[in-house]
Amino acid sequence: MNISLIIPFFNEEDQVDNTLDIVIPILESVTPFYEIIAVDDGSKDRTWFILSNRAQDNPNIHAIRFSRNFGKEAAICAGLDHVGGDLAILMDGDLQHPPQYIPQMVRLWEEGYDIVEGVKKSRGKEKPFYHFMATSFYKIFTKLSGVDMANASDFKLLDRKVIDAWKALDEKNTFFRGLAAWLGFKKTTIEFEVAPRTHGKSKWSLTGLWRLSVNAITSFSSVPLVFITWGGLLFFFLALIIGIITLVRFFSGTAVEGFTTVILLLLIIGGAIMMSLGLIGTYISKIYDEVKGRPRYLKMTELNPRPFDKLR
Repeated sequence: MNISLIIPFFNEEDQVDNTLDIVIPILESVTPFYEIIAVDDGSKDRTWFILSNRAQDNPNIHAIRFSRNFGKEAAICAGLDHVGGDLAILMDGDLQHPPQYIPQMVRLWEEGYDIVEGVKKSRGKEKPFYHFMATSFYKIFTKLSGVDMANASDFKLLDRKVIDAWKALDEKNTFFRGLAAWLGFKKTTIEFEVAPRTHGKSKWSLTGLWRLSVNAITSFSSVPLVFITWGGLLFFFLALIIGIITLVRFFSGTAVEGFTTVILLLLIIGGAIMMSLGLIGTYISKIYDEVKGRPRYLKMTELNPRPFDKLR
């Protein structure tokens, strides 16, 4: 059994050594044949310096450095593209995905499950605003896409055939959690408590989370476009009612000047049109990105590209 552990890092110079020191003994307790695919997503600090030193000392560490920051989704794609094992486990580099669950995930894989998904039992010490936004996003995503994402996470085990199916997908804008659920296969879940960060702080900004949310929803559902049609029908019926009322008042001689009403209607309709154009533009921009065919990421440096060859 060969295990590939994928860990994305971004500006985690204070965390890298601690993470590797914890996960390596756990992997060695499961199998001597393992690789750690550590992806440096264009860090600006000493993350790559530390990773490269660890890779030189340990041939099991397959280190990849991006030419710039392409984002966590791209780092996940890079890890999956380079998996050499029979299965792959993805976890965050900040240890909020507890690595002590890895042996349990592997046992479930040995029982025949193709995907073992870590589901958050609680969201840890998350700020109330972020908790509310995350909960709202998953509810909206589930309603629009039909894929249940309640308390989902990137902490997953994937069988080799699932990875091969993932790599067959051509889309450039990916949402790993959603696509992993969309792929199907035999799946089970384990619950875990989100561990507190021991070093640094989350690199996710509110803007970054918003972009990820928009990308996730528009990648999985065209339902928002249907809202435009329903909105148009609603305004049509409102206009019909107002038109009838206006004509009745006109012919009855009770019509009055409605400057305020006209201005409000123009503002409401104008706002609805602009929102509709923005939504359509979002979908068009995604088509534009896909048509360009640019790669999901660019590698600048790679160390120990085929660890399993050295282990045999």
